Parts: sequence; C-alpha cells; structure tokens
Amino acid sequence: MDLPGPIHDILVVFLGFVLVLGGLGVVLLTNPIYSAFLLGLVLLCISLFYILSNSYFVAAAQLLIYVGAINVLIIFVLMFMNSPEWSKDQDHWTIGDGVTSLLSTILLFLLMTTILDTSWYGIIWTTRSNQILEQDLNNKVQQIGIHLSTDFYLPFELISIILLVSLIGAITMARQ
Repeated sequence: MDLPGPIHDILVVFLGFVLVLGGLGVVLLTNPIYSAFLLGLVLLCISLFYILSNSYFVAAAQLLIYVGAINVLIIFVLMFMNSPEWSKDQDHWTIGDGVTSLLSTILLFLLMTTILDTSWYGIIWTTRSNQILEQDLNNKVQQIGIHLSTDFYLPFELISIILLVSLIGAITMARQ
C-alpha cells in the first residue's frame, strides 16, 4: 500500500500498539472467550501489517487460515466445553507460573539485546530483484486463483458449507 510516510508511520505505530495490548489481553484475561476474541484481533493486526508491507496474498492467507479457521476452531472448542465461570478459589499464582514468567523475561531480554546488537544497515533492497519476485508472485497467485475457481471450485464451496453447518451446530449446542 503506497501511503505517504507520516500516515504509514502512524498506522504502523497504531497497529503495533493494538497488537501489544491485544497480546497482553490474550495472556492476562481469565475468561477464555475474551482471550479468543483478542487473539482474533491480534491476528487481524498482523494481516494489516502484511497489507502495509504490500504482501497482499500473505495478508489474505493470514485472514483465511488463522482468523477464519484457527481462531474460529478455538472459539468452537470453547463453546463446546461449556464450562462454568472460572472458580475464584483457585490459586492464581503457582510455581509453574513463576518459572514461566522468569523464562519469558529472560527470553525477552535476550531478544532485545540481539535486536539492538544487530547491524540493520547491511540489508540491501534492490528494485530489480523485487520486481522479478513480484512478477513471479503475481503469476503464482493468479495460478492459485485459477485453480480455486476452476479445478477446486466444488471442494472449496463444500468446505465453506461444512464450516457454516458446524458454526450453526456449535451455536445451537452452546445455547442448550
């Protein structure tokens, strides 16, 4: 997406902010339904990052596979579990939580030092190689589109119908 520099920067900062807040919400909220919806928001923000970097096919694949399939599957599982609210009597902090948070903090600092110590000026972008890669990618995307609309049209539509029926079934079972 060809946007002016300041608008692009504002969108990147905004999406990064939403991504970090959504990731924290996924981890910190105790209600699994809210966590699943925030995971969908995080995956949507990642696909918007792909759109900002002109990777439209990867953005579409991200939306279809992760938001449209994986996140919906997670929500189906949570609806089928139909568990009562989380008990307030449970210990909220265990030894495993402490070990996990310690290892995560160590990993965070290792990643931060690696990112800060890396010389990012050695990355060279050539316009000719980008044009060749873009043409190859456009040809492959067109081939995928042609196969989906001709050879694999019936399986593609059947899968969408099966997903719709399973969504209706999950909603019906969750309401009972």
